[in-house]
Amino acid sequence: MKSSRLLTILLLLQTRGRMTATQLAEELEVSVRTVYRDVESLHAAGVPLYGDAGHAGGYRLLDGYRTRLTGLTTQEAKALFLAGVPGPAAELGLGAVLAAAQLKVRAALPPELRVHADRVSGRFHLDAPGWYADAEEAPFLPAVADAVWHGRVLHVRYRRWREPTDVERRLEPYGLVLKAGRWYAVAGPGPRTYRVDQILELDASDEEFTRPEDFDLAAYWAAHQRDFHDRLYGAEAVVRLAPGARLTGRAAEAVASGGRTDEDGWTRATVPIESVDHAHDEFLRLGTDVEVLAPPELRARIARTAATLAARHAGPPSAATPGNLPRTSGN
Repeated sequence: MKSSRLLTILLLLQTRGRMTATQLAEELEVSVRTVYRDVESLHAAGVPLYGDAGHAGGYRLLDGYRTRLTGLTTQEAKALFLAGVPGPAAELGLGAVLAAAQLKVRAALPPELRVHADRVSGRFHLDAPGWYADAEEAPFLPAVADAVWHGRVLHVRYRRWREPTDVERRLEPYGLVLKAGRWYAVAGPGPRTYRVDQILELDASDEEFTRPEDFDLAAYWAAHQRDFHDRLYGAEAVVRLAPGARLTGRAAEAVASGGRTDEDGWTRATVPIESVDHAHDEFLRLGTDVEVLAPPELRARIARTAATLAARHAGPPSAATPGNLPRTSGN
């Protein structure tokens, strides 16, 4: 464990430059005292590691010093090749670059790790989009990615969902996010989130912008998703669920945290819903395993649907019986 931590300190200083003991401690999730002891161990091993005092001080490696050790474990080698997603890389115009990088890393791995990496590549394939989602064409994705890399301003014509739908925007692209097969650009001022496939026209300028030093793309996206879900689920429904019935997403979380079991074994809970229309479709999936108690309009809507289905199935089948339908081939 200590040897792995010492190597991590070397790699952090090698890639990030000067770092304080506090910064190293936070990165390694250890105490500052442990960092001091680790630095002493590196000194004893002959590593040219220097510490500067003062407000702008910290530890740094002698200029030009590079460790040749990768420190890759078997699990790390597996994760490295599992993380290489060829589809998104190709969309960004980096397909050939990714293939070349993986080839170089593979060649540098010890034989035993190379076997594990090859096994991962041959047995796992990542496909981000959902089953029933059509591929979103994003012809300007490479241009947006290039602006992200080089800190260049973009002038775009963008289509949004509300009127006026087509608007002109000046974007300072901070980063790109791939979510469920769809690319999003996070851009200032704001920052705000834009669907890349909704960019209708794009003009890449030579104007440069300064990305905020404290901007954290992952933290922004996590907060953006929380805010999106808070705004999405603007209403609630009270339901009873039969034993074994399962809801999904935020509704399932509400049942797990606040549901109570009645004497008949059914679970009563208040769950968030997007709208009456959406909840109507979601609850119908459970058939007779759910009873909606509130709101009244949702309960009435489901009752009307159930009555329509009952009436439709009460009499003889229509002419389009399964026996009269055209046969289709299947796999």
